Amino acid sequence: MKIAVSRRSVLKGAGAAAAAPAMLQGAACASWPPVEGPDVPKICLGVSPNLDEAGMRRIKQIGVDYVLMGGPAIPWKEEELRARMERFKAGGLTIINMMIGGFPNTIYGRPGRDEEIEKVIQSIRAAGRVGLPVVEYNFYAHRLVEGYYEEPGRGGAGMTAFTYDKVKDLPPRPEIGVHKADQLWANLTYFLKAIVPEAEKAQVRLALHPNDPPVPVSRGSDQIMSRVADWKRLISIIDSPANGITFDPGVTRELGEDPVEVCRYFASRDRINHAHYRNVRVRTPYLDYTEVFPDEGQANMFEVMRVLVRHKYGRGLYPEHPRGLDYDRAHPSFRTYYPGGGGYAGEVYNVAYTKAMLQAALCS
Repeated sequence: MKIAVSRRSVLKGAGAAAAAPAMLQGAACASWPPVEGPDVPKICLGVSPNLDEAGMRRIKQIGVDYVLMGGPAIPWKEEELRARMERFKAGGLTIINMMIGGFPNTIYGRPGRDEEIEKVIQSIRAAGRVGLPVVEYNFYAHRLVEGYYEEPGRGGAGMTAFTYDKVKDLPPRPEIGVHKADQLWANLTYFLKAIVPEAEKAQVRLALHPNDPPVPVSRGSDQIMSRVADWKRLISIIDSPANGITFDPGVTRELGEDPVEVCRYFASRDRINHAHYRNVRVRTPYLDYTEVFPDEGQANMFEVMRVLVRHKYGRGLYPEHPRGLDYDRAHPSFRTYYPGGGGYAGEVYNVAYTKAMLQAALCS
């Protein structure tokens, strides 16, 4: 049977084929690879402060130039931070974020919090003097990690699952007690009013990590960063770019929310001061879900990346929680914090995926 083909359809098809490369090659892709300037997400990995030269080489080899890590005990000292920054710089890596902790009395509203807050302020000032752009922190009474368990994924890879049913009735820890939302909000407000002005002066951005797992109650204590409404409330306490969040599409999806819309809300207000990049499959919002490979979850990772790129987000982007791969598990020194978590091979996979999404977003 002959199929009639008109001259017009042939020309139309030829025109579409010719136009396709032009459509794929946006203004940001006048050359290849696309330019990653200052207003582009910075892919980073979490490392030990004591990472050796060989470890730095492994990170550089997969195209990562930025790292994050936990900070020293408070108060941070300028000379200690500078030595750390310079050591990593010698290995070709820039420290883009440090986590600060060590202020439990502040979180719980106990005597001694003013002394802790003064140490945090001294730390922020030191961070500003050495050029550390972001200081990340947590503000939870208790983190319900007891609910994590390993779940097999594709090919037997390790997934990290969580269910609230197994741990919802766990009693409070005696050393922590029970803390209600109103008091925790008051404690956080007291903290922010003291430290945000100092962060502004130091040109340091603060990033509060959301509750993860985002269950409403953890061993009897309320969690005040477990809903998007909580994140919005946080940035309204003091309206400043220094007072922002760590945005995580995985956590956002765990809440049953749309990561793309939530990312757009905070990015458009310049309140994303650090970002994670991971995916999940949710069975029941807040309560029952599995962390999966970034390419197989329910969050639209490409659209999240496009939102970050279009709003010129230029701070850290951490493809965290690598999945457990046999290659990593075969190494005798392999250790993982999360059940079903992975190591270097899993991180290579995450970085490659994130890099592909970033380059695609720069060209869309």
